[in-house]
Amino acid sequence: MNIEGSIALVTGANRGLGQAYAQALLAAGAAKVYAAARDPAGVAITDPRLIAVKLDVTSRQDVTAAARQCPDVTLLINNAGILLQSPILAEGAEEAMRQEMEVNVYGVQRMITAFAPLLAANGGGAIVNMLSVVSWFTSPLNATYGASKHAALAVTDGARIQLHDQGTQVVGVYAGFIDTDMTTHIDSAKVSPEQVAEQTLEGIRQGQNHVLADQRARDVWASLRRDPALMETQMLQLWQRQA
Repeated sequence: MNIEGSIALVTGANRGLGQAYAQALLAAGAAKVYAAARDPAGVAITDPRLIAVKLDVTSRQDVTAAARQCPDVTLLINNAGILLQSPILAEGAEEAMRQEMEVNVYGVQRMITAFAPLLAANGGGAIVNMLSVVSWFTSPLNATYGASKHAALAVTDGARIQLHDQGTQVVGVYAGFIDTDMTTHIDSAKVSPEQVAEQTLEGIRQGQNHVLADQRARDVWASLRRDPALMETQMLQLWQRQA
């Protein structure tokens, strides 16, 4: 799919990675970018092609309204996400996982369901789902988030199959920690949101179904293919060091 001339909608576009996606799309020649956020007043309008849209992906009413407001979309980027950093048996883990699932899984499914018919009417287009390296393995320190990203990967793969015949490309994007507000409390190597956005757009252009957007994603993917048990051992050791 060509980015130039496309009409995109980016969720969570008021800051961080979502803002980087919006700016990268404009720089690549998108005709229009709907910058969706729970509070559209928080979207910095830096270009006349940028249009703020009110959208909370946990609200079916908001999603339906956004689909009515943006019927010309050819590229949907599901970027909105939440990370609550909860081990699976921690106090409050059930509520943490419920919140993460609501945004990271059900929100993505709602958006795909609402916009897939529009994409079909507009020639097929593409859907991008922002996933994570923890779509592939489970870190004990954020296991509830990992559960949501495992589920989001299943949603992505299922949508890819179901939307194939209407010509809609469905892309999963994987990265380690991204340098945004979501990860300010995490002391680890981080990739810039601009790099993730650029890698994603290049993956769309090349027709890739899976975009490994940083070195962490490439390293994890290679390690899991080479020795799946090694990651389990490393995660156990990580947990034991924290105990």
